Amino acid sequence: MSESIVIDPDLIRAVPKVLLHDHLDGGLRPATIVELAHEVAHTLPADDAESLGRWFTESADSGSLERYLETFDHTVAVMQRADHLTRVARECVEDLAADGVVYAEVRYAPEQHLEGDLTLEEVVRAVQEGFDEGMAESGSGRKIVVRQLLTAMRHQARSREIAELAVKHRDDGVVGFDIAGAEAGYPPTRHLDAFEYLQRENAHFTIHAGEAFGLPSIWQAIQWCGADRLGHGVRIIDDITVDGDPESGAVRLGRLAQYVRDKRIPLELCPHSNIQTGAAGSIAEHPIGLLAKLRFRVTVNTDNRLMSGTSMSREMGALVDAFGWDLGDLQWVTVNAMKSAFVHFEQRLQLINDIIKPGYAELGVR
Repeated sequence: MSESIVIDPDLIRAVPKVLLHDHLDGGLRPATIVELAHEVAHTLPADDAESLGRWFTESADSGSLERYLETFDHTVAVMQRADHLTRVARECVEDLAADGVVYAEVRYAPEQHLEGDLTLEEVVRAVQEGFDEGMAESGSGRKIVVRQLLTAMRHQARSREIAELAVKHRDDGVVGFDIAGAEAGYPPTRHLDAFEYLQRENAHFTIHAGEAFGLPSIWQAIQWCGADRLGHGVRIIDDITVDGDPESGAVRLGRLAQYVRDKRIPLELCPHSNIQTGAAGSIAEHPIGLLAKLRFRVTVNTDNRLMSGTSMSREMGALVDAFGWDLGDLQWVTVNAMKSAFVHFEQRLQLINDIIKPGYAELGVR
């Protein structure tokens, strides 16, 4: 643990960060959306970047699912051309690097970017071009590594096709597969063919589960589909019982929660996003505090930086304020995330030993 260090915002921005759950179409710069929308003649709910940015966060905070989903209509609309995808991907890397992120897996659904007559292959290549440009530009400061996660929409029927696309490009910047979308009514077991294919191909995948629907989606994602990680997984708290004060009361884990902890299955927790979707009433009430104390494989993530008006620094800062975390705790969740990444073991180890731990050591963490 760190000693005699005040964790102010500048210090939090300085720490190395690892991000596993970030949506490309949820992290655009408002100014970029305005500019690209003008090029493709797409009508926006606001004409200037400041007002548009405010509209996105207010819509995400409105409590209306319909209004929240509408926000993605506007970001996806300006991501239908190869040059636009490349720009968005490059700016994503630039923004993450500026926030101190040293490794990120950024996900998006290629099937949502075909309205401009791009092929799935062209979408993947355009995004990778942007990532490559952004990583090259980060060479003057702390370098960043960014990889793609290809997402299939759980209410559609293209998951096997997207899984095959992920495997085809796994040596070209794609490290894994994901399914996303509404959990209720669309269980992950609808996509068993894709998951069985990925397992046969020794490919990594995560599944959005336990965000809104609860324990059944977590159980299916792990036990039926074989997920390596849980996208969110915050509702695992429903299988944990605390008798009395959470600080001092007895804690009992149900069989599923015990299994998740025993197997070190990573939880891709996104605190501010989880509040917007109703998984917690506030940061102080977020299950991440108890899950961290119980030593689940907790990781901290942004989900949709634009809609939540957030960054890794903001997420970490909120946890410092709510739970009294110190730099040692921030290093712990960062190492957790790097251990859980889908890049090869030797690269994970190199980033932990050469970048993350030395970066925290410079700030006083032993």
